[in-house]
Amino acid sequence: MEFTVKFWGVRGTFPCAYASHLTYGGNTSCLEVSVGGRTLILDAGTGLRALGKRLMRDRIKQATLLLSHAHWDHINGFPFFEAGYCPDFQMEVVARDLTGCECIGDVFTSCMEKPLFPVPLKTMRAELGFHNLHVGDQLDMAPGLVVKTGELNHPGGAVGYRIEYGGKAFCYITDTEHVPGQLDQNILKLIEGADVVVYDATYTEAEYATRQGWGHSTWNEGVKLVREADAKRLCLFHHDPDHDDQMMAAIERDARNGFAGAFAAREGVVLDMLNLPQVAMSERAYA
Repeated sequence: MEFTVKFWGVRGTFPCAYASHLTYGGNTSCLEVSVGGRTLILDAGTGLRALGKRLMRDRIKQATLLLSHAHWDHINGFPFFEAGYCPDFQMEVVARDLTGCECIGDVFTSCMEKPLFPVPLKTMRAELGFHNLHVGDQLDMAPGLVVKTGELNHPGGAVGYRIEYGGKAFCYITDTEHVPGQLDQNILKLIEGADVVVYDATYTEAEYATRQGWGHSTWNEGVKLVREADAKRLCLFHHDPDHDDQMMAAIERDARNGFAGAFAAREGVVLDMLNLPQVAMSERAYA
């Protein structure tokens, strides 16, 4: 049995190739989940480029790409996905139904057309399948491997994922915006009792006060949600480009003071979901 999660991209909005961002990482959203004999990819940000090279090196021939939504920072690695150009590679691409197009394949076709990109989608020689997902669907992907979905509050819509296998649950909740004073019931349902919850913690509370409506949340709200849902660990994700390593360390420290199971996502880190260390849950109330 295997259930591991590797972070290939943890940044939101815009990739950051700066020395000041190396500890946490500068690539945009992309996670690799190796589970039940399957390779699942969560989002196709710039982290997908390095992941594609690793798949080729290890001769992985099949994967499923689950997209939270089609905003640019979550798909801009796709044209540079090396495995997509290999005829012996097969990948299913799954995204929520999108207003204005039949499926996610139309989005990739458009963004890889001139004058935006010199190499059209048809140049990709891999066997690619594009499929619509209706939010709320459950995907039974292999024996004992279930992926559940839920609606997120983001401009244009986004979908959150809950991956269950071997008695463990991993949740991917980005991009989403909270409503002050209200806990998002869709998220609570999706993350109930989860072992790890990756959550959109783009802004500090002070930043969020001037950016309401932009579609993102705070670590403070993440703490409230995991506490209410009795989840075990909170992984801060979708780091703002202006949050350098020093600021991220301070945010991570503050979040951990509020919830002992909190930590910030770092590029290159691997979580072994079936052998997670115990969390010494704090009795300290979150203020």
